Amino acid sequence: MPLLTLITFVPLLGAVLLALAPLKDDRALRLGALGVTLVNAVLGLLVWQGFDPAEAGLQLVESTPWFELPGAIAVNYSLGVDGISILMVALTAFLMPVVALSASGHVKQRVREFVVWLLVMETGMMGVFLASDLVLFYFFWEISLVPLYFMLGIWGGSRRLYATVKFFLYTLAGSLVMLVAAIALTYQAGTTDLARLTEWAGMQDLTMQGWLFAAFALAFAIKVPVLPFHTWLPDAHTEAPTSGSVILAGVLLKMGTYGLLRFGIAMFPMAAVEAAPLFMVLGAVGIVYGAFLAMAQTDVKRLVACSSVSHLGYVVLGMFALTTAGLRGSVLQMVNHGLSTGLLFLLIGMIYERRHSRELDAYGGIAKVMPTFAFFFVFSVLSSVGLPGLNGFVGEWMILLGSFEASPTLAAIAVTGVIFGAVYLLRATRLMLFGPVTHEENERLPDLDAREIGLLAPLCLLCVVMGVMPGPFVERTAPALDRVEARIQSAREQLELAATLHDAPAVAGEERTR
Repeated sequence: MPLLTLITFVPLLGAVLLALAPLKDDRALRLGALGVTLVNAVLGLLVWQGFDPAEAGLQLVESTPWFELPGAIAVNYSLGVDGISILMVALTAFLMPVVALSASGHVKQRVREFVVWLLVMETGMMGVFLASDLVLFYFFWEISLVPLYFMLGIWGGSRRLYATVKFFLYTLAGSLVMLVAAIALTYQAGTTDLARLTEWAGMQDLTMQGWLFAAFALAFAIKVPVLPFHTWLPDAHTEAPTSGSVILAGVLLKMGTYGLLRFGIAMFPMAAVEAAPLFMVLGAVGIVYGAFLAMAQTDVKRLVACSSVSHLGYVVLGMFALTTAGLRGSVLQMVNHGLSTGLLFLLIGMIYERRHSRELDAYGGIAKVMPTFAFFFVFSVLSSVGLPGLNGFVGEWMILLGSFEASPTLAAIAVTGVIFGAVYLLRATRLMLFGPVTHEENERLPDLDAREIGLLAPLCLLCVVMGVMPGPFVERTAPALDRVEARIQSAREQLELAATLHDAPAVAGEERTR
């Protein structure tokens, strides 16, 4: 059974059927989208079970000729999953039913268009993580970005046009830079197969690797976003509908970190070693700067949006520490951030549907009125700040351990982000939930209903599972990341040898002079 093709294109097929179906009932459209995402979640479970944790290379590979570029360069429809992508495939499959079900609370207009774009987006995201051909990867990359443009522009908040244009300009810049890099890489190497491109790139000199790394890294850094390319993210998160924010935080941002690992570090190891100090500094500064941004916010949704800049700084820091713990922790933290921040955005959307305000001053004491909401909100905050026993702790611990091995100074700076994160999230929790009920409107707020609890409970359960038993998740990434680490070690040896040979003539000249 072509599992990877099914998990990629079942959502697109569902989108086409829902677009053409003679259904006028919004409820039927919502149920149809939910059904498609549930089918894909089952397929994701089958991929997870069929994945061999001991194997480092691509698994469940599907490949067939697609078309030919000038110069007899064959482009293949080629899919595969390895330890770098398996967690992201599983996260996408798991989150999408939650997103589809959550939309019923806030998407009231043009439901058909919304569910169609939602399913198209799932196809694009799955394709990005599964494509093992460069052209196919770029194809899915562009597909995944288009639906968010429409989600922001049609179903976004009052400043949606500004946020949409800003998102479009940043996205366009990143896509064009990646396109140039992809074209250059393809015609230099004579292939579009990612495995062959990785082997070819690893044999090139530092200059060649450096230029290609710079182009790919810039494109993915915009997507993460890495400081200073972060300014589009708070606006996009704030104006996006709740389901759009959950997808953006849960999966779309991780396409950038996935790209940095797959195309930056694994493909151009010598350039990655040379650039690692810069990216570690950007990651550490992003952790602190994002925390300060979050502290300054009075809009709780914007506060959580700014926290993503800080939390993704950990991923970048750990990834470019280029150590065993750093690499494994960064991949694990991609999933952790998607769960914790997705939970927070869902909860903020639920309270906004009742109160129609995201200002912290509009709340106060609602734990007395909405105790179930208060429980889930506190749980999500503790998960996000890395409480031991929950998912955020393991990833952050591994990242800090790995980054300390590479740079104790930057690791010490990153540790302050843990403190600052607790400050702004616990402050928001206190202002919203505790103390006296300060507004009369809040005294009659209904607590979470069964549908909303059903949305939140599976995510909370997974947070506990990943916090208590992270082993199965880390083990699936280990062989592929060990292979990346071996390439990094080989690159370091090449750079050391080149430096030795470069210094040898100067030493010989000094000896002759003596």
